[in-house]
Amino acid sequence: MSTSRELRLAGGTALAAASALLALGWARKNLVVVTVQGTSMLPTLQDGDRVLVRRRPLAQVRQGDVVVLEPPLDGPYLPGPAGPDGRIWNVKRAAALPGDTLPPGIPNDLGAAGTVPPGALAVLGDNPDSIDSRHRGLFSGDRLLGVVVRRLNVTQRPSQRPEPWQMATRSRDV
Repeated sequence: MSTSRELRLAGGTALAAASALLALGWARKNLVVVTVQGTSMLPTLQDGDRVLVRRRPLAQVRQGDVVVLEPPLDGPYLPGPAGPDGRIWNVKRAAALPGDTLPPGIPNDLGAAGTVPPGALAVLGDNPDSIDSRHRGLFSGDRLLGVVVRRLNVTQRPSQRPEPWQMATRSRDV
């Protein structure tokens, strides 16, 4: 192998390694994996599903996005136990953003008549029994972690269980 070819190969390898390190650093800073707990997002997300969340400020959230955020820590509906990171996260759908008209059934205790004020958002669970902005009021955009990018795994639902004939069988010695 010639010296110039070896240098090109070594340079390409170093460039690939540096690119991989930069990508890993970006991912660690911008992406988080969250495990869904509870049924507030049924049927879209189920208890045990894992989702990939991209950190986003409130200004980059769109109506209809599934978001992860910390709930208000006061009021009649206190959040559940903290997760492994010591924080409590809710997974909900962004229903109204700053300047949007409040959806029906969401109380407005921040003073702006019928619209979401700056720095806040209204969120709803896909499950009608969800504890969300209908019960807790508007959520602070400062408590937003980010937007769900994709589901990483799907918890097997009863209707998705394989039929007996689809399951692997063990061979037996006769």
